[in-house]
This record gives sequence, structure tokens and C-alpha cells, in this order.
Amino acid sequence: MVQAVILDVDGTLVLSNDAHAQSWVDAFTEYGYHISFEQVRPLIGMGGDQVIPRMVPGLNKEEGDGKKISERRKELIIEKYGPKLEAAPGARELVQRMKQQGIKLIIASSATSQELEVLLKAAKVDDLLDEATTSSDAEASKPEPDIVEAALRKLEMQPDAILMLGDTPYDIQAASAAGVSVIALRCGGFEDPQLEGAKAIYDHPADLLAHYDESLLSKH
Repeated sequence: MVQAVILDVDGTLVLSNDAHAQSWVDAFTEYGYHISFEQVRPLIGMGGDQVIPRMVPGLNKEEGDGKKISERRKELIIEKYGPKLEAAPGARELVQRMKQQGIKLIIASSATSQELEVLLKAAKVDDLLDEATTSSDAEASKPEPDIVEAALRKLEMQPDAILMLGDTPYDIQAASAAGVSVIALRCGGFEDPQLEGAKAIYDHPADLLAHYDESLLSKH
């Protein structure tokens, strides 16, 4: 019986993965580091603590240029790209359906709380979701399990009563390490082989909603 669902936001409820990649490119460029969109796009779904040292060895999110780049990227998402983002097809309707079923919902995102506010508004679910774990609740971002484990602590439930809804290999890795099964969505831009380990894969929230009664969620 599924009693709760942990929700990723970027690429899952809002079509923001390309915007995140471009914001990294822009932020690195402003500080003199030339990173291509193609280099950083496969890493979207990880937090800045993971992305920055992979792009420029020697930099980190906590100090120097790495910290400045991280802060600038956040500004770009909030001020430039966030207001232009579109909800994933069916995002609001799926969240409403799960709530109607009595499933408890909690967000697990590598975003900061400020970014999350913008992203949830873009996804048109800001009035439906109020419980979240963000980057401030975890020492390390996905693919490390910290954020999922923080969500489990808030839910106070066993992992086998919970599903996670995500769109990247890093969601699957993080959830699996925490003992949580994943339904993956293709709307984040990753191919099926990259989503290996998910219990099921759908195109987007609307596709999952169309198959809701035969999905893992229907066990509730």
C-alpha cells in the first residue's frame, strides 16, 4: 500500500532541466569558465555541490569562484529563467489525484527554498504542496540519498510504504540508496536506459495519470 509519494520537482513537475543547464553555462561564463550546455546538461538533477567540481576540478560550492557561480546560477533561475518555465503536462492534475487518494506528498529537491517557490508556481502546484525537503536539509545532493532520507524522517514512514516520482538517474540512485522505489518520467530529457532501476517509466505526469489505475500508485 502506497501511503506517501516523494516528489522531485525539476523535470518532473516543471520543464526546467534545460533552463538549469543554461543557467550553469551563463554563471560559469560570467566568471571566466567556458562550460558548454552539452557538458552540463547530463548532470542536471544533481545539486551544485556535485556539478561544480565535475565541471571545474578544484572549485566547490562553498568558497571562492565556485560559491559565486552557485549564487549567480540561483539568481538566474529565480529572476531570468524561472518566470518563463512551463509545467510538465498533467502535473497539477496528478498531484490533485494523489491528494484525493489520501496519499501524503512531500517534495525532495536539490533546489533552495527560494528557487522552489518559483518552480512550484511555474508547475502550478504551489497551492497544493506545502511540505518539502530542500538543499538546506541535506549535506549532499542527489545522487547521494541525503534529501530522500530527510523526506523519510519528515514522513515518519517505512520506505516500503513510499514511492518517489522523479526524472533523472540521480533520483533513482538517491531513492534506491534510501530503500524507496521510483516511478520515472521521460519529460526530464533522459532516455530509458539512463532510467534503469525505476519500477515504471511514463512520458510525463499526464501519461502516469492516464494509466493511474494500473500504476504502482493504484495499490493505495
